[in-house]
Amino acid sequence: MVLLLADLPGFWGRGWGAEMTVDDIVALGWDALLVTLLTSAPMLLSGLLVGLVISVLQSVTQVQEMTLAFVPKIVAVMLAFILFLPWIMATLLNFVQPLFGNFDKLVR
Repeated sequence: MVLLLADLPGFWGRGWGAEMTVDDIVALGWDALLVTLLTSAPMLLSGLLVGLVISVLQSVTQVQEMTLAFVPKIVAVMLAFILFLPWIMATLLNFVQPLFGNFDKLVR
């Protein structure tokens, strides 16, 4: 579970006035950036690690084949996406549900 500003007690129920303040907009933007970073991290890190291992193997064996680096990275990113999909969906839903639930307060 990721702690977002929306998860803090009283964040959504603090009684916004007629319009959102700049602080509210900045907090929502910060949460959106954090969720984007967290949900993309498993795929990016798996591609990075596989690319690093393949690069070391290529430099040790002096085999400079482009497809040797490209195909394993794609496979690793796809596997990471499938493996982390339940966590990614839970993180996205934890971010989006309060937004949709309080949509009337957010658009004033």
